[in-house]
Amino acid sequence: MTATVSAPGPLVLVVEDEPQMRRFLRASLASHGYALCEASSAAEAVALATSRGPEMVLLDLGLPDEDGVDLTRRLREWSRVPIIVISARGHEADKVAVLDAGADDYLTKPFGVGELLARMRVALRHVQQAAGTPTPIIEIGPLRIDLGRREVKLDGAEVHLTPIEYRLLALLAQNAGRVLTHTQILKEVWGPGHAGETHYLRVYMAQLRRKIEVEPARPRLLQTEPGVGYRMREATT
Repeated sequence: MTATVSAPGPLVLVVEDEPQMRRFLRASLASHGYALCEASSAAEAVALATSRGPEMVLLDLGLPDEDGVDLTRRLREWSRVPIIVISARGHEADKVAVLDAGADDYLTKPFGVGELLARMRVALRHVQQAAGTPTPIIEIGPLRIDLGRREVKLDGAEVHLTPIEYRLLALLAQNAGRVLTHTQILKEVWGPGHAGETHYLRVYMAQLRRKIEVEPARPRLLQTEPGVGYRMREATT
């Protein structure tokens, strides 16, 4: 177990058993102002998570002593720290499992540093928003959502949504830049009893895209993560 503080920025716990990948992440993140502590096993990760209080966790699923999905569940029992999974497992089932277990995002190896940094910024921004007053107005490209008034406008023109369409859009917008699984969306919008009824979601997503996308067949705002869920394009800042 190492605890290498390399910069004064947010502290990131890297949980990765491959030394080469740890070296790559250490160099990439330190050069962008992040501080790091590193673990090569789930046991070390839990020890560092409790003792160091990191502001983010980058987690590989293939750990020697415990599967990363199970570790994610353990961390979620007591912590809301953002967890971004970095794994060679690219199957949809793996992504869904760890996102449903409580991870905030998922990157498949190999990946670009730019994309990783962007996902990290999104996750940290969500934490900051949750700690403060919720943003009453969200603007994403031509879309403007006033959460206080429950009002949606596209290029300045009001968009009329049904209550379910509005809840679906608001949920995705409040998590802009973050992938939400089918199960997560169904639980939030329809309730826990509808977690398996993905046909509801497909129908309402199609309706919503017809109302807010310039080209519903080629959506730019509401992006599909095949087999996993949906992601709203990241909000403007």
